[in-house]
Amino acid sequence: MSSTEYNGKPLNEIFGEEKGGWEGYIEWEKYPEKKALAREILKTHQFTEIPEFQFVPLPDTNPVLIGHRWKEYHEALGLKSIVDFSWKVVQEEKPDLIHLLDFPYNGETRHEQLMQGKLTDNMFHFVRNHGGVPDIDEDIFELEIGGLVNKPVKISLRDLKDPSQYPQSEVTVTLQCSGTRRIEQIREYPGDGDELINAPWGEGAIGTAVYRGVPLKKVLKKACGGVLPECQHLEFIGADTYFKKGDVFNYAVSVPYRKVRANEEVLLAWEMNGKPLPKIHGAPLRLVVTGYIGARSCKWVYRINALAEPSMGPVQQQEYLYYTSQIGKQNAKYSNGFSIQQMPVSSAIIYPADKSVVVHDGFIELQGWGYSGGGNWVQRVEVSPDGGHVWYAVAEEDMTEKHYHAWRLWKIKLPVDAEGWLEFCVRTWDSSNNTEPTFVRSAWNWDLHVTSSCHRIKVYSVNRQRPETAKRLELFASKNQGIEPLSRPFEYALEGREEYLAVRRKYPREPLN
Repeated sequence: MSSTEYNGKPLNEIFGEEKGGWEGYIEWEKYPEKKALAREILKTHQFTEIPEFQFVPLPDTNPVLIGHRWKEYHEALGLKSIVDFSWKVVQEEKPDLIHLLDFPYNGETRHEQLMQGKLTDNMFHFVRNHGGVPDIDEDIFELEIGGLVNKPVKISLRDLKDPSQYPQSEVTVTLQCSGTRRIEQIREYPGDGDELINAPWGEGAIGTAVYRGVPLKKVLKKACGGVLPECQHLEFIGADTYFKKGDVFNYAVSVPYRKVRANEEVLLAWEMNGKPLPKIHGAPLRLVVTGYIGARSCKWVYRINALAEPSMGPVQQQEYLYYTSQIGKQNAKYSNGFSIQQMPVSSAIIYPADKSVVVHDGFIELQGWGYSGGGNWVQRVEVSPDGGHVWYAVAEEDMTEKHYHAWRLWKIKLPVDAEGWLEFCVRTWDSSNNTEPTFVRSAWNWDLHVTSSCHRIKVYSVNRQRPETAKRLELFASKNQGIEPLSRPFEYALEGREEYLAVRRKYPREPLN
């Protein structure tokens, strides 16, 4: 695996970086002969099997999963330096996330980080990468736009940032991985493991930021003189290297031109929350596509092609497909699933955590997020304390402000008398009156995308308003103990002999006659 040559020629010459100051960027799409050679080299290697993590417990480690195979792909082509640099960036920019997959990096925001405010701090914003992190000098960076445009152009980042040439915009945007809450599908109905590893995301594969940049619509009009009538889609090419079924590519996705025509809905961004775009989030330039799955917001974008049809890149054509529940390993094809673009309405309960014990005085406070894509804003959030029979609406004053393209954080205090295990769930209604399926089974699909069903948690309720419970809690306190861990047995009698006999004699178990 560690060979540095192929047929006597150094790999770093065969697959070398062709642009100074563009470290970690290898051009594949312009050189079919280079792609063919890479395929031949990959055929000569045996790679580590994809790890099983759906039918066995997830490792209690951080990183959770190791991307052995993806690292080996890079190493086989002499690109190990990309792997090493990418992890260095993770340690510098994302040290405190849940590292679900170390390479290509998938990092999930922790619950306490997620709920700090409407905007997610850059350090805590989730990351879903498909390849290594390139290191591109913004002073020599240029964006190439071609295909079905009136005038193909190359634009420097300096010119793109010049407000006298291109009017700038700031947009508040929630980006969400289509795998958000995938772990719920995995726990009940496992699905496709995928070559890249369909990361077992929880509720933290979502985040919100204010992005500054230039709407692509304005760049196409001013720099390119517009697009030709045949143009129906815009393809975005990223500088990261992507692998699929033994072939190698540059990351490529597309969105319909009608999406680009909507002002400020497709942004060429270089700033995130008032700071320069972090390397791991696509510096020096990325796309931000509002309301769509995060995969369409191409990082490290360096080329845009105006096309008559969607991109043929594997991420567009072979990934992020939504199948019916009758499709699985036995019959899945690229053509019998549809491409996921706009995100549906979804939500999550962040506090209390699932399987937690809550001691309360007749009310339990819950907190979470609600989101909908496609320009639909969150209109209402409802929470149920009984698994979905009775629903309570969150008050407007207990939700963050509305945005066309961003989530709303919420909180609510629910009246709870019952004790023991209770099931809480949440659903969101958006501005188009869309809401969520009730159960995970309704949303299951082979690729385990878009877990949009009502999010459910189980909580053990301990109500201090009940006299017997209050007495037991006082007993715990007198012994410097608490009710947790819930499963730990008592080390003393549950009640005295006299008390027990008094009750049993007053209410005997057997009838008297």
